[in-house]
Amino acid sequence: MEKFKFLEHTADIKFQAFGKTLEEVFKNSALAMINSQYNKKIKKKIKKKIKIEGRDLENLLYNFLEEILFLVDAKGFLVSKIKVKISKDKKSLEANLIGDKIKDYELTWEIKAITYNEMFIRKIKDKFTAQIVLDV
Repeated sequence: MEKFKFLEHTADIKFQAFGKTLEEVFKNSALAMINSQYNKKIKKKIKKKIKIEGRDLENLLYNFLEEILFLVDAKGFLVSKIKVKISKDKKSLEANLIGDKIKDYELTWEIKAITYNEMFIRKIKDKFTAQIVLDV
């Protein structure tokens, strides 16, 4: 099963991420975002743990991706592996991140922001699909 795919978009980066569970679709959304910036292997040297809250599922996904973008931009941390655990009420999550310092990698895109434009999370048959547009 594919983890994510990039879609045509005029000025920004648009993708859909897939997963059998909500945790997997969140993980694959983050991996797609990182892949849009750097699509080669990232060493697994540093561990971080984050906790995120949101009003609803889409807001939770937005805040999760925003936090990972913050780690890239402000903390110089590039994620290579992610494990996500979403709460039963779907309003918070904990994620274990493994990655490396960004100074050893040359990014292809600078993401300015995550957007709500065309964003959705849907369950279609037996899998979840999330769609995200990144402002670059």
